[in-house]
Amino acid sequence: MSTVTVTAQDINKLRQATGAGMMDCRKALTETNGDFEAAIDWLRKQGQKVAAKRSDREAKEGVVIAQTSADKKIGYIVTISCETDFVSKNADFVAFAQSIADAAVASDVKSAEELNEVSVNGTKVSELINDKLASIGEKIGVSRFERIEAPYVASYIHGSYRMGVLVGLSKEAAEAGKDIAMQIAAMNPVAVDAASVPAETITRERDIVMDLMKQDPKMTGKPQQMLDKIAEGKMNAFFKEQTLQAQAYVKDGGKSVEEFLQSVDKDLKVTEFKRVALG
Repeated sequence: MSTVTVTAQDINKLRQATGAGMMDCRKALTETNGDFEAAIDWLRKQGQKVAAKRSDREAKEGVVIAQTSADKKIGYIVTISCETDFVSKNADFVAFAQSIADAAVASDVKSAEELNEVSVNGTKVSELINDKLASIGEKIGVSRFERIEAPYVASYIHGSYRMGVLVGLSKEAAEAGKDIAMQIAAMNPVAVDAASVPAETITRERDIVMDLMKQDPKMTGKPQQMLDKIAEGKMNAFFKEQTLQAQAYVKDGGKSVEEFLQSVDKDLKVTEFKRVALG
């Protein structure tokens, strides 16, 4: 039995993240002792059509800047978080976030900690943030920093600075890079391909598939070999829907992303990507 008190705020947070009903969210949190991520999996194991948990969710409000170095070989995502959309939509705050992102590019920083020590017009980023906090009265900070290197990196900012995407390519392809960055923004893949899906993600998805089959009366009495084969088919469907290269290309549903890339250049591949979203 759960020893954690489930609050209305907890329930509302889970409802916003999953779209599940209030009572289902309450039960999920109760059954998982208040563990938010476990509660999402609990809902999915009950057959609820909710989104798989993602690591790209960031602070509810803020500004996400995605940009590249001048030679397009390094990409950066800088997220400056705040508490309200009143601040995040303010042109001065967007400009403030952009100045910090520019500093990240100029100094080729490797981490959020390093970025806080970089100077902008003679003042450290950490000090600028403290000054901004004092002036606007909201908690702000560098809440997320991502960096990738590749022969060519494309960047994309979506939804009034609410999402940033970087995509590394094996060779220069500006137009294709932008198209793939937009694909990533829209379809939110978990990895480039099946081979790069984290082992823990595969284990979690397989566990959910097996639990759902156990609850299906049609599966009762089926031999384990058959269940394993069905599970393998469902996992293959997961890889097709959730990995970038296997996904249907949004601009031409008759092609996969991998097929689209090969139509541009037979040697063109995605090496890695980063996607950071507010909300």
